[in-house]
Formats: sequence, structure tokens, C-alpha cells
Amino acid sequence: MTSTTPFWLAGRQATSGEDTLDVTSPWDGRHVGTVAVPTEAQVEEAVAAAYAVRAEFAATPAHQRATALDHVSRRLAERAEEIARLISAENGKPLKWARGEAGRAVSVFRFAAEEARRFNGGEAQRLDTDAGGAGRLALTRRFPKGVVLGIAPFNFPLNLCAHKVAPALAVGTPIILKPAPATPLSALLLGELLAETDLPAGAWSVLPVPNDRMPALVQDDRLPVISFTGSDKVGYAIMDSVPRKHCTLELGGNGAAVVLADFASDADLDHAATRIATFSNYQGGQSCISVQRVIADAAVYERLVPRVVAAVEAQVTGDPADDSTDVGPLVSEEAARRVESWVDEAVQAGARLLTGGKRDGSSYAPTVLADVPEDVTLAREEVFGPVLTVRSVTGESAAFEAVNESAYGLQAGVFTHDLQAAFRAHRALEVGGVIIGDVPSYRADQMPYGGVKQSGVGREGVRFAMEDYTYERVMVLTGLAL
Repeated sequence: MTSTTPFWLAGRQATSGEDTLDVTSPWDGRHVGTVAVPTEAQVEEAVAAAYAVRAEFAATPAHQRATALDHVSRRLAERAEEIARLISAENGKPLKWARGEAGRAVSVFRFAAEEARRFNGGEAQRLDTDAGGAGRLALTRRFPKGVVLGIAPFNFPLNLCAHKVAPALAVGTPIILKPAPATPLSALLLGELLAETDLPAGAWSVLPVPNDRMPALVQDDRLPVISFTGSDKVGYAIMDSVPRKHCTLELGGNGAAVVLADFASDADLDHAATRIATFSNYQGGQSCISVQRVIADAAVYERLVPRVVAAVEAQVTGDPADDSTDVGPLVSEEAARRVESWVDEAVQAGARLLTGGKRDGSSYAPTVLADVPEDVTLAREEVFGPVLTVRSVTGESAAFEAVNESAYGLQAGVFTHDLQAAFRAHRALEVGGVIIGDVPSYRADQMPYGGVKQSGVGREGVRFAMEDYTYERVMVLTGLAL
């Protein structure tokens, strides 16, 4: 008999005895697990518990929250290999990348523990700089906005849950975490570790709620903060449906890697090609900051492109459980068919296929295209697959303009040795992050992360999410001898 993994309701395990969700491997379709799905009454119980405990949790000492976060970080590290294999099994992510994700989650909870100890110390401001403020001092502190509804995606089923949960617990605000239906097991394992702490009941729940039941949860007034990572279509639909709520939206991208004319030695181009090939295909291209576009100066384009193609063809595809695999399957055959249709559309419109372009079930071969028409879907949208386009431009200004043509603005990479060009890129590029000397795919979990335009609103990165979950509250002290 197949066992059913329980969910976490207000810090305790629960099952519904009714609906379940089967999790299967994107690689071979094998059964990975069965997950209990909460009833509407159980969802209500979790929300009510979170709402009821919010004042108590906000008042907990910083050391208590930090100790709990330290514990989760330590336990993640102790179970890292087990967790990596679970991520790989439910997500199809190659084991080498799953290990990296598990390691990043360790860091996220460690960062959150550190920030919990120093966050919200208060800022004093003397007000007697004006005659009307004589004897007055303002003390500003940050307090939680309210219970957070965290909605996580499938592509980083542990670390993007960590980016919702850890900052919330660090500031003392309850969170209801909703993992992606395709990948709930990593989030539920995280619940095991949270249950080992002494956080108050109701401070957190992990609820694998089906997507079609989410509108009621999104609309619930007791959940004033929504942190969503996923597609721009869904994210903006959520924001439009709750205009008075605070929404943080981490949405799509159309990541560009710019190679400027000064990055011209053989070693430079080999390095750029390797980084581009690796990060256009890591996670099967299913990352908001994977490289989708290469924009190279005409001075280096002809020497760069063969290197990129060779580096892409050197990516090892296959079983994600194999340590040597670089590129595994997409999350589903439906996702692979969509990528296939976009590439076929581009080729039929005149794009040149330099390598790849073949689908096998849920896997899609690492692909490079040139001369992609501007009006095809692949040029305009986020492909979320192992597909890369290359384009030649003349001059730095043209390269930056090409980056900004996209409706998205998450991150961009600029390969250059010129410090002045780096600062010009930082000023000119309409993105949330500019990575100099590397691809747009670099993210440190403690830095501010988020985009502009259709890539969303708000910022993650532990301290920045903590600020996002809180607001400033001022207390004025009167009659002081300043």
C-alpha cells in the first residue's frame, strides 16, 4: 500500500482522509509520492490559527526566532543529500543542481537567523531641529504587516519556499505556504524541520492546496501580504484581484547576456561561452534568470557563436539522478511540447537552428538559434526551457538598447573588463540586477532580488523580504531633556 505524506496544519501533521495528490518524476513518470490535500475546513483552521497567533508571534524574543531558524539551517545541512535526491525526483532537476539548491536553502535560513538578531533595532531621530519639536524624540521600529500567504513555484521547490518562510519567521509574522502541485514534497520535508522547533502553533502551515481552490485563499482578508513566485500572467491576476493587499511578485524574465567588444581574447570568449551554455540549460532552462538571449558586439560575434554552440553541445543530457547529467527533463511533457512549438514557430519564420531543436518526451535538447525574427513568441516571451538565441549588434549602446527591448526586466549579464562600461550598464539597463563579468543567472540569496516591468514588483533576498513583510511605526517621546 502506498503511504500518504501528511501536510502541516498550524505546525502539526494532518491528513484529510479525502483528496490526495500523486507526485511523479518528470524524467520517467515513476511514482515519487502521494500527498494529502487539505479540506476547505482544514485550510480555514490554518488561516484562523495564523491570524490568532500573529500578535503573540510578533512579540517573541529575537533569540527565540533566531534559534529556530538556526536549527532549520543545521538540519537542512545534515539531510542535504536526502533533500537533493527528493528535489531531483519530484522536479527532474539534475542531482548536481539539486545539491546546489539544498545548499542554498541552508544559507537562506542561516541568513534569516542572523538578520533576526539584528533586525528592527530601532532608529532614533531628535525632533528639536525645529522649534515645534523641542523636547521630542522619534523612535522608529518595524512591525509585521500581517499573515503572509507564500505561493511557491516548481522550479526551485525547496529554496524558493525558504525565501518565503525564513524571512517571515525572522520578523515574527505567521505564514501559510502553498507549494506547487507538481513539487510539494520538498516543502513538506521543510515542514518536518520546522516542527522540530519551538515556534508557536499557528506560526506556519504548509498546505498543498490545488490551484483551482486558491482564489478564496488569495481573497481572504486575514492574509494581507502575498508573496508569489511564478508566471506574470498568474501573478498580475492575483494582484489585480486584491488591489488593497501588499503583493510581492517575482515573475518571469527573458535574461540577456551581453558580450562587449573588449571581451575579446580567446580565453575571454571561451569563458563567456561556457558560462552562457551552462546557464542557458541549467535546471532545463527553467529559471527566471537563465540565459535566453546572447547579444554580442559584431567585433566578437563570429568568434563567440561557434564557441557557444560547442559548449551547448557539450552539455550532458539524461537521467537527472546521474551525477554526470547537466540537463534533465522539463517539468512535464506539456512544457516540453510548448518549448518545441515556440522553436518550430521561430524556424518557420526564418530563424536558423544552430544546434538542438529536438524533443523526446518531457526532454528538450539544448538549443541555439540565430536570426530570430523579432515578432515570434520566442523573441518576446520567457521560454522557460533550454533554448538560447544569439544576436549581433554594433556598439555598446545598441547592445543595451537590445536588452531593454524586452517587456521583462529581471537581470542582465554584461561581459566586459571596462569599469566605465560596467557603470554605464548599471545606469542604462532596465532590470533589477546587472551582473558584470558573468551571466544574468547569478543570484546570492542575501542580495536584493527582483525585477521591473513585467518581471514583477518588490524584492526578495532575506533582509529585503523582511523589510517587505513589515512597515515602519513611529513613537514620539515628549518632554525629554535632549
